[in-house]
Amino acid sequence: MKKKFLTTLLIIAAIFITTAFVWAVSPRKNLKPSEYGIGITYEQAMKEKKPFIMMFYSDMCSSCIKFAGKYKLIEEIYKDKYNVVMLNVDDAKYNDVLNDFWPAGIPNVFIVDPSIDNRIHINGAYYGDLRKLRVEFDRYLRIRAMIKL
Repeated sequence: MKKKFLTTLLIIAAIFITTAFVWAVSPRKNLKPSEYGIGITYEQAMKEKKPFIMMFYSDMCSSCIKFAGKYKLIEEIYKDKYNVVMLNVDDAKYNDVLNDFWPAGIPNVFIVDPSIDNRIHINGAYYGDLRKLRVEFDRYLRIRAMIKL
């Protein structure tokens, strides 16, 4: 009887510990894009010579919410090569930027290189595939390396 009780108690404890661990380290889901704390501001990025990857988003956009976790991963992968910027289309202070880039929808991703006044729109069909996004980001870095800055 005692052995059965101890076994049951150990199983319950193991389930509790496992559940607590999984909950503590599991990826955050359904966060608003602004809650990820990704990148630097547009103003900061424009002052630097380093190219940046910029995502236009809205916290109300379900596709933006879905893409934000992947965008956080992009920031981690490319932190030494690109700055990363998130620009909230609902923030009126960015109206001039929106009028300049004219994103057709959200999320919308651009590579921007202030040092050579260049911008490249990344095809929205790639947003669901990290491998395809990386091909585009790496391609730009190869081309940029050929330019004498």
